[in-house]
Amino acid sequence: MIRGPPDERSPAELLAFGVVNLDKPPGPSAHQVSGWVRDATGEHVEPDDSAGEWAAAHAGTLDPKVTGCLPVLLGDATRLAQVFLEGSKEYVAVLELHDDAPRDAEAVVDSFEGDLYQKPPRKSAVTRRLRTREIYDLDLLEIRDRQALLKIRCESGTYVRKLCHDLGLALGTGAHMGDLRRTATDPFDDRDMHTMHDLVDALAFLEEGDEAPLREVVEPAERALDHLPHVTIAESAAREVAEGAPVYAPGVLSIDSDAAPDAAADATAEARDEAPLVACFTPDDAAVCLGRLIGDPDSDSGVVVALERVLV
Repeated sequence: MIRGPPDERSPAELLAFGVVNLDKPPGPSAHQVSGWVRDATGEHVEPDDSAGEWAAAHAGTLDPKVTGCLPVLLGDATRLAQVFLEGSKEYVAVLELHDDAPRDAEAVVDSFEGDLYQKPPRKSAVTRRLRTREIYDLDLLEIRDRQALLKIRCESGTYVRKLCHDLGLALGTGAHMGDLRRTATDPFDDRDMHTMHDLVDALAFLEEGDEAPLREVVEPAERALDHLPHVTIAESAAREVAEGAPVYAPGVLSIDSDAAPDAAADATAEARDEAPLVACFTPDDAAVCLGRLIGDPDSDSGVVVALERVLV
């Protein structure tokens, strides 16, 4: 079923394809928090025998002690989890130094911007092999006694704990990560986060007939696609996508400049998984699918977007 405009959906439709920019508290795991959201929202969604068990999924794991930005996807929006691998992450961290900071501490910290080699920790859930991750910005905000406050903007999948260990070696003092808070995970940040209490209160107001608090806390799932290039397709093409067809050139109405035709032309010579990830929408701004841009949208025929996830 092709969804209507995001701003015109009922509360039940919003919960069935929505996202909460949650402010994760210290203590529970990200998995526990998403479970709480699933249980709280599931009571307010119309049962659908074809949909299976009601689901919620967090976007980007945070350790139990870590706080901050944890987008939680609801219902069919759980299909969007992969989009958070495409964006950057931002953190504020306390670097616990094992000795007094050297005079050139700021210069040492600055030198860590760029590509870094990292091996995942022993307790991680991924294979422990050497890989590169990019540190886009690394700022030393303040040093007080043997604590340094860092602001980090980095590629998804960067291990901040390992970064802090390596900074301690470079500073000559030794160091480990203290408090850590995630302030952004594209396209969400800490300017509009909501607590679990906010969500539960909004659901209680909904039971009394007041939808406004829920609409402040739960956003249409399309919000999670803001950082991806957008491709607008005709409604007829959207119906074909719903049946599993790719997006063909005649069905493309417009495309963001971020996903330019020359990029698509280059991508056709590469493996499909190296092509740019794009989000396709109806003219009413309803999400239809995620896919890889593999063809020229200005051509008269051929596949333009190969499907990755159908969202309708």
